[in-house]
Amino acid sequence: MEELKVVVDGKEHIVRIEEDNNSLKVHLDGKIYNVETSLKNEQKDYGLDKSSSDESKTGSIKAGIPGIVFSVDVKPGQKVKKKQKLISLIAMKMENQILSPINGTVKKLNVKKNDKVNKGDTLIIIE
Repeated sequence: MEELKVVVDGKEHIVRIEEDNNSLKVHLDGKIYNVETSLKNEQKDYGLDKSSSDESKTGSIKAGIPGIVFSVDVKPGQKVKKKQKLISLIAMKMENQILSPINGTVKKLNVKKNDKVNKGDTLIIIE
């Protein structure tokens, strides 16, 4: 389960998010909200470009939004698992975690802490 800080009507909240098939369960202030989603669209938003439909192939992770790299949590050559945190971006005063959409090995890092990135910039390549 992933935890995020969000601001709603000027008040900061901690929300927990868990995947449940093609929907998300968002836990906020003791209530659970079901949010429909298409996981393929989220992968596209985060720029996973796979060379085939096989998840074990190479993928490039792109910035889904412009921002500043807050942390880089992996190194070249490191093995990563699906949903492992790779990079955190700060955008609009919010931290956005970039998670690995596949199991693999970090082939190349294109960013470092405090780099500014634009939407669509390739951040990391996993194979």
